[in-house]
Amino acid sequence: MYQRLLGYLRPYWRQVLLAYAAMLGATLLNLMIPQAIKRAIDQGLATGQARALFIAGGVILGLALARGATAFLRRYLGEWLSYRIAYDLRNEFYESVQRLPFEFHDRTQTGDIMSRATSDISEAESFIGIGLMQLLTTVLLVMGVIVAMLLENALLAALALIPIPLLVFATLRFGHRVRPMFRIIQDQMGVLSTVMQESLTGILVVKAFARETHELGKFDRENEEWFDRRYELIRVWGNNWSLFAFLVAASVFLLLWFGGPQALAGNLTVGSLFALISYILMLNGPIQELGFLVNQAATAAASASRVFEVIDTPNTVVERPAAVVLDRVLGQVAFERVSFAYRHELNVLRDVSFTAESGQSVALVGPTGSGKSTIINLIPRFYDPTAGRVLIDGVDVRDVTLHSLRRQIGIVLQDPFLFRATIAENIAYGKPGASMPEIVAGAKAAHAHDFITDFPDGYETRLGERGVTVSGGQKQRIAIARALVYDPRILILDDSTSSVDTETEHLIQEALEKLMEGRTTFIIAQRLLTLKAADCILVLDRGEIVERGTHEELLALGGLYRQIYDLQLRDQEEFQALEDRMVAARGGVAG
Repeated sequence: MYQRLLGYLRPYWRQVLLAYAAMLGATLLNLMIPQAIKRAIDQGLATGQARALFIAGGVILGLALARGATAFLRRYLGEWLSYRIAYDLRNEFYESVQRLPFEFHDRTQTGDIMSRATSDISEAESFIGIGLMQLLTTVLLVMGVIVAMLLENALLAALALIPIPLLVFATLRFGHRVRPMFRIIQDQMGVLSTVMQESLTGILVVKAFARETHELGKFDRENEEWFDRRYELIRVWGNNWSLFAFLVAASVFLLLWFGGPQALAGNLTVGSLFALISYILMLNGPIQELGFLVNQAATAAASASRVFEVIDTPNTVVERPAAVVLDRVLGQVAFERVSFAYRHELNVLRDVSFTAESGQSVALVGPTGSGKSTIINLIPRFYDPTAGRVLIDGVDVRDVTLHSLRRQIGIVLQDPFLFRATIAENIAYGKPGASMPEIVAGAKAAHAHDFITDFPDGYETRLGERGVTVSGGQKQRIAIARALVYDPRILILDDSTSSVDTETEHLIQEALEKLMEGRTTFIIAQRLLTLKAADCILVLDRGEIVERGTHEELLALGGLYRQIYDLQLRDQEEFQALEDRMVAARGGVAG
């Protein structure tokens, strides 16, 4: 994991070299200060020479200034590397999320993805940049102190360094113990983020059913679980931290116990003893920081594993090496013995075959779970069939590039999604270079122009998150306008008139009938008006096409379509007939 993280430093090797040179310089300057103090004591205080004290003070001041400059350079470049790596890693992560198929998004919580993109990447960046540098600084300082002490007095140094191997062992043991604990903590943070995201996204439902207390309790339980896991880590960390400090204090004790009598006897200068103590005390801060750095390293490894888990997720919908660009499409769509199952479960579609000729409108009807949405999801390759082929103009959709395939297909979903942008930007989302006349024409065709111009800012009106500032019917018409501006050869309408009233549906249907000329259109609809206008109706049940034909032909069969008609659609037809009679009556009175 660390090796892979270090790979992100490779493009910035110049900054890395400069940063680590500054780190090495700062470490060497730190090691020189006890020697300067030693000379001040032995050549100044012991002999009473003030000049030696002044010279030593000047040397110490110069060392401090040089150390400050190198420390600044180390910190500056370390932070720059941290944020640059975060930038690169976050881009790679987001690109992976964008490219992964619907199968991944079906099983992954949005809150968990957000946690990985923010919290986990932040933990990884803080270590690989400045954290790693601080860890190496500590290691080099410990090694430098050991060498300097051995050169000063090998016997006393050996005695004072007895606790150091215990310190190294305790540090490594600590890191091994906390690494899995951090993975558990980060996983729980993903759960916590998911609960929050779900609650905030559904805040209207929460308030409508007065479930604020329930949601607060659910969040509190997950938050308490996160705290408990974090508390266990704090307890382990606290116990080990105290051990680190004790081992450093034990080294100072050994120096005073064995070195003090030698200094009193004149076998060791006071300056040398002070230098040895200074070296040991110099380890106090870094050794205590070592626990934090090992902690940080463990966090980074756990967080990075969660980030790379997404990046490494295989894409099940990929372009073949010899994929061609799909251009000049006529719009014929054919399913040849297509079967499909989600994640190796039971087949949602079983041996489905049909052909939609160019310019035809095909309606898909059937009970919930019959496979209607699955069929339209296979056309733009949101999923690949587990058996059989989907063809456009006789070409397998798996043999063409994804971009060129989806450029030919426009989709209006049952629950349309609008971005936090202007109305014009939302309509032109599929065609960023669309001119204002094209946007207005699309809005007029979708009968959205009138309500858009009623807003004070018109087409420049900025929508709220998920389009909350417009009604459901208005949102649907903006989505239809977006598909029309996209100007696809194949049009998919997933119950696209479900959120509008009958009058608006008539207007949209009139516009769509003109715009569908020359386009192959697939419609999932629950409205009789849409079904009656379709060239062909496919009736699905349990993943199979059980009936096909026009509205009148299917009624005459007396099968499943007739049952659906009697249960769901007859009332619509009777209401329509009543409405037509009322309109006719008003016309007669006016005459």
